[in-house]
Amino acid sequence: MKLIVGFGNPETKYNFTRHNFGFLALDFYAKIKNLTWESNPKFNAIWLKARIRDIVPGSSSSEQAIFIKPQTYYNEVGKSIQAFSHFYKIAPENILVVCDDFDLDFGKTRLREHGSSGGNNGLKSTERELGTSSFPRLRLGTDSKLRKKSGGKIEDIDFVLGKFTPEEKEQLPPILNDIAQKIDDFIH
Repeated sequence: MKLIVGFGNPETKYNFTRHNFGFLALDFYAKIKNLTWESNPKFNAIWLKARIRDIVPGSSSSEQAIFIKPQTYYNEVGKSIQAFSHFYKIAPENILVVCDDFDLDFGKTRLREHGSSGGNNGLKSTERELGTSSFPRLRLGTDSKLRKKSGGKIEDIDFVLGKFTPEEKEQLPPILNDIAQKIDDFIH
């Protein structure tokens, strides 16, 4: 079984913010795969479950994939991840977290099998709750150059909680398609 986790904040006011890029990526994935989200109050998440062969072209795997959007705030996403991984007995190497990274250029992605949190509080929470940093992470670039161009006037928290610009929104469809392919590759 695979667990794919999008990072974000639960309130609608955070939609289309850089910090909710993980949620956006999973929402896009669910839409193109015709999957429907359900609430799971027990694990404090919105989730869906699908058989891999039904969502990944060419796959014959009868395994299931679970997708979650934790409904804790970003800094506590590890709690939902730990609850799902414990209940379904999913090993850390079978958990893919999808999160924003303002140290990567907008539109760039970086998939790593393990690594450090790099200051990302959602990754810190996940490491703390799982007791390891050995889980795959797909980092989605949000372009810190915009923040740097401001001459330091935009604080990190204001930047990550800021909305995508109109120009960035126009670029999202091919980026989200690329992310969906990376998710398929992971669960296949």
